[in-house]
Parts: sequence; structure tokens; C-alpha cells
Amino acid sequence: MDNYTAPAGALQSKVILVTGAGDGIGRCAALTYARYGATVILLGRTVNKLEAVYDEIVAAGGAEPAIIPLDLKGATASHYKDMATTIEREFGKLDGLLHNAGLLGVLSPFEHINLASWQDIMQINVTGAMLMTQALIPVLKKSPTASVIFTSSGVGRTGRAYWGPYAVSKFATEGLMQVMADEYAGSSIRVNCINPGATRTAMRAKAYPGEDPMRLKTPEDLMWLYLYLMADDSIAENGKSLDAQPK
Repeated sequence: MDNYTAPAGALQSKVILVTGAGDGIGRCAALTYARYGATVILLGRTVNKLEAVYDEIVAAGGAEPAIIPLDLKGATASHYKDMATTIEREFGKLDGLLHNAGLLGVLSPFEHINLASWQDIMQINVTGAMLMTQALIPVLKKSPTASVIFTSSGVGRTGRAYWGPYAVSKFATEGLMQVMADEYAGSSIRVNCINPGATRTAMRAKAYPGEDPMRLKTPEDLMWLYLYLMADDSIAENGKSLDAQPK
């Protein structure tokens, strides 16, 4: 599976929703999925970034994407239900859901954790992901082989000093994935996590401002795993937490 090579058209006729699609790994995943034949639904907070990705997909000859501008911090269960209704009406099904959007917050000692920041991180990284997935389950069930991918982190497997709310949110993400995977085992929905590892993104630069980004893998370097988990070749994978940069 390492460095999986997807056949051309591996995602043909699939409809895939990518959160945080305007930047970094989400942007790269959206472009990659479109290149392999998927119709991509671009979800994010900043419309002009989503429009730039939209234009890039169309210019490359990909299927026309859709744009959903949504701030996960303020979104409610009814927003997600409305979104699910629209996706079902427009596309009839949803074959893939990549939870890529996330909030890092401020790295700080445990005794200095700010409650408002803690709540924002949990809202975006955990509660929002749960509510969105819950609302989309009926649309995912319309696909014969639906894949849900959550984004984990090394600090969501082994806690690390000063990573407080973000680390805890990623432990919760791993738990959410495992609960769902067990519940939907044997169904048409499979659920897994990707730990991207150290990647050349704005979030990584914020966490490690002194690091040389040129020494890091790019989002493009990780796409083999993002493709694998969305393609039907991964149909047997469920409840796994996989590393995009295996040791």
C-alpha cells in the first residue's frame, strides 16, 4: 500500500466533499481527487480561496466542482442538515468525505489553557466533524462504497507537552473514527484516519516557526494515501489510523 499508485479514473463518477479545501492539504486533495475523475465539493471559510481551487479544477479539465462557504466554528446541526439535503438534491449521493479542516490554537502550558480557545478547537475539530458526518450519513448510504476520512496527528496518539487542546481534540478524533468504524463495519461506509505527519503547510509553520519548511514533505507527497482511502482499492480498510509518512 505504501506509495500506492492510483489508476487513471480511479475516482470517476465519485462525489467527494473536502473540508478546508482552500489551503494546504485540503486544496491539494481537492485538486488530486478532481484529476482522478471525482466531482469535488469544496467546503471552507474563505470564498476567494475556494473559487481559486474551483478555477484550477475547471482549467485542468476536471468535472465542475461545487462550493460550500461555511465557518465550522459557527455552524449548527441545522446548517449541516441543510447542506446534506442540498448535496442529495444536486448529486444524489456522496461517495467520500475528507475531514481536513482543523484549528491548531495556541501552544501553551496546561495551566495557561484558555477556555474560549479550548472550546473553539473542540467545536471545529471534534463537534463540527461529528455533526457534519451525522447529517451526511443518509447521503453517504446512497453510495455503494463510501469512504469517510478523519485527520489525526501524532499528538493525537501520544500526548505531548504544550499541545493541550489540539492534542486532546485529535485523541477525540481517533475515538470518533473508531466508534463509527465499528458501528458501520460490514456496511457500505468505511471510516479511517490519516496522520499526515510533518508537512509544509501554514498550520505547521505556526506550530514550528523556526523550522525550515523546505526540509518537509509537501502536501503532494502525501496524496498517495488520500487517493488510496478514497479509491475502491481500499474497500477493506476500516477503523485504521494510517500514516502518510510511514517511519
